[in-house]
Amino acid sequence: MTISPASGEPPLAPSIRLDLDRRRRLGMVEAIWGEHKSAEQIALVLEQLQAASELGLVTRVDPAKAEAVAALLTNGPQAGQALVHHRQARCLTRGPLPHADPDRGRVVVLGGGSSDLAVAAEAQLALQCHAIACELVLDVGVAGLQRLLDQLENLRTARVLIACAGMEGALPTVLAGLLPQPVIGVPVSVGYGVSAGGQAALMGMLASCAPGLSVVNIDNGYGAAMAALRILQTAGV
Repeated sequence: MTISPASGEPPLAPSIRLDLDRRRRLGMVEAIWGEHKSAEQIALVLEQLQAASELGLVTRVDPAKAEAVAALLTNGPQAGQALVHHRQARCLTRGPLPHADPDRGRVVVLGGGSSDLAVAAEAQLALQCHAIACELVLDVGVAGLQRLLDQLENLRTARVLIACAGMEGALPTVLAGLLPQPVIGVPVSVGYGVSAGGQAALMGMLASCAPGLSVVNIDNGYGAAMAALRILQTAGV
């Protein structure tokens, strides 16, 4: 496939330099931020990843852009592997996802409510791209604390917990006070007024009195997944 820039614009190809050594160096596949890339740029990146026999993962892709990328790849000479748009996670993958390896440990991703689903699903998919067994548990926010308490026995069997929460962001603090394994908090940009697009949840998690709670940036499900992956990769070292 040939992708030509608009008149007067610099060529796309020289600006794309993939980190194809990341899997060997860090045990991670390279993820591509899709929200501020054009469909043409994403298609070109996915072609390069396919040529390197690497799984393609692109985050923050809406349905319209996903369709545009699919059209470019379908019409090109390197159509190859099927492109999948994971609508809940707002991600694209190209290439088969690996089967989960139970020996690497299990992660549970929790969401306070269904409004946290997109961020939680992004974390789940990112872990699935690395063969990590991952379960998604929603609607366990502190407004109905009994729903979380009902899940405690299930949560005890996980190696790492990722807790996504908007509003005041209390869910990770509660988890870190009840369970011993690593808890990674993900503030979500959901909530009224003073929630300020996730700022209140972020500050609440950073100010948590539960010792050892880790926190990533607002809506950063992918970052939380990679933090969990690092924990699993160093377990027992």
